[in-house]
Amino acid sequence: MATINPYIHFNGNAEEAFNFYKSVFGGEFATIVRFKDLSFEGSPNLEKEADKIMHIALPIGKHSVLMASDTPEFMGKHNENENRSKISISVESREEADKIYNELSVGGKVEMPIGDSPWGSYFAMFRDKYGIEWMVDFDPRYNGKI
Repeated sequence: MATINPYIHFNGNAEEAFNFYKSVFGGEFATIVRFKDLSFEGSPNLEKEADKIMHIALPIGKHSVLMASDTPEFMGKHNENENRSKISISVESREEADKIYNELSVGGKVEMPIGDSPWGSYFAMFRDKYGIEWMVDFDPRYNGKI
């Protein structure tokens, strides 16, 4: 069966953001590659961004991996207020939903606080302090299995 793993781009603060995500979700990074670790013919000179993240991966749960990179300055900046998608987290209990919501939303902007939704799940929607949009959902009908 196919899996879907979100990949996020940052304007130079991927490592900071991922240390924050690691503090929320736990676990260890599966991969950390910095721009200085890459060297191939024709690669751009990223000397001043050598320590920035080229690729980072944090396994979450049994089958998901959250991944990211910093975008080199020569490629331009991302507008952090114009994300067109959200990362949806399905959890196995209301307690787990509360924990993730309470930790991940610190310093962010809440669109819909955690609570019972009209469609029958326990749900929240917000943007974290790094501008990434999240949804947290516990649906007892699926018990975190969606």
